[in-house]
Amino acid sequence: MTAKVYADKNSLARAAAERAARSLRYALGSQGKARIIAATGASQFEFLGALSSAPGIDWPQVEMFHLDEYIGLPITHPASFRKYLLERLIYKTGITRYHLLNADSDPQTVIREVGRELQSEPVDVAFVGIGENGHLAFNDPPADFESQDAYLIVDLDEPCRRQQVGEGWFASLSEVPKQAISMSVCQILKAKEIIAVVPDARKAQAVGACLEGEISPMVPASILRRHPNTTVYLDQHSAALLSPEMRTLA
Repeated sequence: MTAKVYADKNSLARAAAERAARSLRYALGSQGKARIIAATGASQFEFLGALSSAPGIDWPQVEMFHLDEYIGLPITHPASFRKYLLERLIYKTGITRYHLLNADSDPQTVIREVGRELQSEPVDVAFVGIGENGHLAFNDPPADFESQDAYLIVDLDEPCRRQQVGEGWFASLSEVPKQAISMSVCQILKAKEIIAVVPDARKAQAVGACLEGEISPMVPASILRRHPNTTVYLDQHSAALLSPEMRTLA
C-alpha cells in the first residue's frame, strides 16, 4: 500500500482522478473493457467530479458495480447511493453497464444476482473511502475478514450512522437505516487495483489507525495494507495524525 498526501481535498481529488483515468485507459486499451467498483459519500464529491470529466475514457465500455446501499431507503431519498451514483457518475459519463443495489424490497435476491455478476470476471479498479470509524464500504467494526460472499447484509453501528447525520444526509440519527448491503472485505480486496480517497480532518483518527495501527477487524480499512496495489490519497487534514515519515506531501 502507498499513501500520498496533498495540500487540500481538491488537489487530492485531481491526483486520484488522474491515476484512476490512467488505469481505466490501460484496461480499455489492453482488454477492450474495464470493470470498476464505485464508492459514494461526501468524501468522493471532488474525485468523481474530476474523474467524470477526464478525457480519453470510453465510458460505454466500462462496467460499474455498486459498493454499498442502505436497506429500505427509496431511490428518491437524498441519501440514496443509487441516486448519488446516477447523478454524479452514470449520467455524467454515459456508463451504460451498471449494477445498482436495489435494497428496497428483497435484499437477498439483490445480493445473489449482483454478486453473481460481480464475481464472473475480475475487477480492474475499486474506488473506496475510509469511514470515521475506520469502516471499509459499510463493513463496520468488527468487520468480517473471512466471508467470500460478494455482498453481505450488515448492521450499521452508531458511529457510522452519526457520520451520515454529520455529512448532512439525514436530519437525525433516528432517520438513518440500521442495516445495509455492503460489498464484503474479501471481495473488495480481489480488485486488481484499489484507489482510496480520504480527505478532511474528521477522518484523521481513522486514517492514523488504519495506516499505522494494527491490522484488525476492529479497524476494517487497515486490511488495505495487505493489498499489493492500493494507493490512499490524503490531504493535510486527514493525514494530520500520521507520523512525519508518512506525511510527506506528494
